[in-house]
Amino acid sequence: MDACTIKLRPHTKSYLDRYREYRNESYDEVVAKLISIVENVKKAPELSHEAIDSIERARKRIKAGSFATEAEAKKRLGL
Repeated sequence: MDACTIKLRPHTKSYLDRYREYRNESYDEVVAKLISIVENVKKAPELSHEAIDSIERARKRIKAGSFATEAEAKKRLGL
Protein backbone atom coordinates (compact mmCIF):
# COMPACT_ATOMS: atom_id res chain seq x y z
CA MET A 1 0.00 0.00 0.00
CA ASP A 2 1.31 3.41 -0.91
CA ALA A 3 1.29 5.91 1.91
CA CYS A 4 1.92 9.60 2.30
CA THR A 5 2.74 11.83 5.19
CA ILE A 6 0.57 14.77 6.16
CA LYS A 7 1.09 17.45 8.78
CA LEU A 8 -1.57 17.90 11.42
CA ARG A 9 -1.79 20.49 14.13
CA PRO A 10 -1.88 18.98 17.63
CA HIS A 11 -5.49 20.09 18.00
CA THR A 12 -6.48 18.26 14.79
CA LYS A 13 -4.67 15.11 15.93
CA SER A 14 -6.48 15.26 19.27
CA TYR A 15 -9.77 15.57 17.42
CA LEU A 16 -8.99 12.50 15.33
CA ASP A 17 -7.95 10.59 18.45
CA ARG A 18 -11.45 11.11 19.90
CA TYR A 19 -12.91 9.25 16.92
CA ARG A 20 -10.70 6.18 17.26
CA GLU A 21 -12.82 3.23 18.31
CA TYR A 22 -9.91 1.08 19.40
CA ARG A 23 -6.31 1.75 20.37
CA ASN A 24 -4.66 0.44 17.20
CA GLU A 25 -7.11 2.02 14.76
CA SER A 26 -5.05 3.88 12.17
CA TYR A 27 -5.61 7.51 11.28
CA ASP A 28 -6.31 6.33 7.74
CA GLU A 29 -9.21 4.26 9.09
CA VAL A 30 -10.48 7.18 11.19
CA VAL A 31 -10.36 9.60 8.26
CA ALA A 32 -12.05 7.08 5.95
CA LYS A 33 -14.79 6.56 8.56
CA LEU A 34 -15.36 10.31 8.88
CA ILE A 35 -15.51 10.71 5.10
CA SER A 36 -18.06 7.91 4.91
CA ILE A 37 -20.19 9.61 7.56
CA VAL A 38 -20.07 12.91 5.68
CA GLU A 39 -21.08 11.22 2.43
CA ASN A 40 -24.01 9.51 4.17
CA VAL A 41 -25.13 12.80 5.72
CA LYS A 42 -25.22 14.37 2.26
CA LYS A 43 -27.25 11.47 0.81
CA ALA A 44 -29.83 11.10 3.58
CA PRO A 45 -29.50 13.78 6.26
CA GLU A 46 -32.58 12.72 8.24
CA LEU A 47 -31.29 9.15 8.58
CA SER A 48 -27.71 10.24 9.16
CA HIS A 49 -28.47 12.14 12.37
CA GLU A 50 -30.04 9.01 13.81
CA ALA A 51 -27.06 6.92 12.69
CA ILE A 52 -24.57 9.39 14.16
CA ASP A 53 -26.45 9.37 17.49
CA SER A 54 -26.42 5.57 17.44
CA ILE A 55 -22.68 5.48 16.72
CA GLU A 56 -21.96 7.91 19.55
CA ARG A 57 -23.99 5.81 22.01
CA ALA A 58 -22.14 2.68 20.88
CA ARG A 59 -18.75 4.40 21.25
CA LYS A 60 -19.65 5.40 24.82
CA ARG A 61 -20.67 1.81 25.63
CA ILE A 62 -17.42 0.47 24.17
CA LYS A 63 -15.30 2.98 26.12
CA ALA A 64 -17.19 2.04 29.29
CA GLY A 65 -16.38 -1.62 28.63
CA SER A 66 -20.01 -2.54 28.04
CA PHE A 67 -19.84 -4.82 25.01
CA ALA A 68 -19.86 -8.49 24.09
CA THR A 69 -16.74 -10.18 22.80
CA GLU A 70 -16.93 -12.23 19.62
CA ALA A 71 -16.89 -15.42 21.68
CA GLU A 72 -19.75 -14.16 23.91
CA ALA A 73 -21.80 -13.14 20.88
CA LYS A 74 -21.33 -16.55 19.28
CA LYS A 75 -22.37 -18.25 22.50
CA ARG A 76 -25.51 -16.09 22.77
CA LEU A 77 -26.39 -16.85 19.15
CA GLY A 78 -25.68 -20.54 19.54
CA LEU A 79 -22.91 -20.58 16.94
